[in-house]
Amino acid sequence: MDTALSLLPLQIPLAARPELVDVPLLFQKGGICLLVGALVGLERERSLARSDKLFAGIRTFPLIALAGLLSALLGHIVSPWVFVALATSFCLLVVVSYVFEAREGFFGATSEIAAVIVFLLGALIYWEYYSVAIAASVTVTLFLSLKSPLQQFIGKVQEEDLYATLKFAIITAIILPVLPDRTIGPLDVLNPRQIWYMVVLIAGISFLGYIMVKILGTAKGISLTGLLGGMVSSTAVTLSFSQKSKESPELGRTFASAVILACSIMFPRILIEIAVVNGELLGFIWPFLTVMTAVGVASSLVLFFGARKSAGENIKLNNPFELLTAVKFGLVFAAILFVSKAAQTYFGDSGVFLAAALAGTTDVDAITLSMANLAKSSVSQSAAATAILLAVVVNTLVKAGIAIVLGGASLRKYTLPGFGVVFLVGILLVGWLIFS
Repeated sequence: MDTALSLLPLQIPLAARPELVDVPLLFQKGGICLLVGALVGLERERSLARSDKLFAGIRTFPLIALAGLLSALLGHIVSPWVFVALATSFCLLVVVSYVFEAREGFFGATSEIAAVIVFLLGALIYWEYYSVAIAASVTVTLFLSLKSPLQQFIGKVQEEDLYATLKFAIITAIILPVLPDRTIGPLDVLNPRQIWYMVVLIAGISFLGYIMVKILGTAKGISLTGLLGGMVSSTAVTLSFSQKSKESPELGRTFASAVILACSIMFPRILIEIAVVNGELLGFIWPFLTVMTAVGVASSLVLFFGARKSAGENIKLNNPFELLTAVKFGLVFAAILFVSKAAQTYFGDSGVFLAAALAGTTDVDAITLSMANLAKSSVSQSAAATAILLAVVVNTLVKAGIAIVLGGASLRKYTLPGFGVVFLVGILLVGWLIFS
């Protein structure tokens, strides 16, 4: 029996005699099984209530979970191979059911697969893997309930989105493992594998926002578009809404609210990037960026309330997994990392601040990651935080300039005060860091 047990992936404790089974504990496990099965069964019952095909519902799934529990119990008492036989029999029963359903024209196997999973969850509960079973049941229920949103998302995915994502994934899987994980070149600061990791990090954060825009759409409202679009590119949102403000001057206040909100999302995005690269720097800088986030969001909300509402506007957001874009970012990141290191070496912290201000005119992600990396070795946390905040302030000023120059008169009227408050707070924070 011990030899047979060692062949299973889970080490199932065996009882010497059936009477050694803890009956009260077994009843508790049975209750958990019924709840787990009911969770999945409720979703299936609701989802397929209007369908002629209902493989299992609110009554059947709890019984399936209980069957898994009892099968594991018999495997505990008699032999692990009893559980293997019962699990195999149940899977065969599901397959037979699917075959008969397929003959009638129902080819979906989602409920059948869910039934097998619930059976195994019952066994996991008997083996006291409670957290795994509960987490798995929630995940299964979530995926089952997301059928319509996922189908809508697939319908919105364009062919170029698929190709861009696949190309980036393939190139990353091939290139990343072979890149040298050591510093090369002068100043001993450029690490090829680390640079590519930063590329993947930024593309991943941007892609999350891109997916949300694809799922929720941009017709949910201008402000929601600004929020989601800011996760991909606040510059793209600023450019788009600045141009649209000329076409719809009556929506200038709403556009200004969305632009400021999109730019404010940049601050928590920076915190995420720092958290991944340098946890110690995060502990130092998060109060400053949190203040700027609060000020930016508050300014956006002040403009939002009382503004004329709209059905929403579409903006053009490109897939952030474009390979050429990723390579460009990698080169920019490497260049800023090198320049920042050189400036710090030859000119001290003042050189770092100058490099950060120049980098902030185009992008804050590269300088943020560069400072987070340099703060691990050659740059103090205070200097790194100051450089990042300085880049953020400069970048905010640039986006305000875009809105003022390219936007309509109504957008300028509301954008100037909103961006002005954020800019002023940023300058005060930078000054406090420099002179404290």
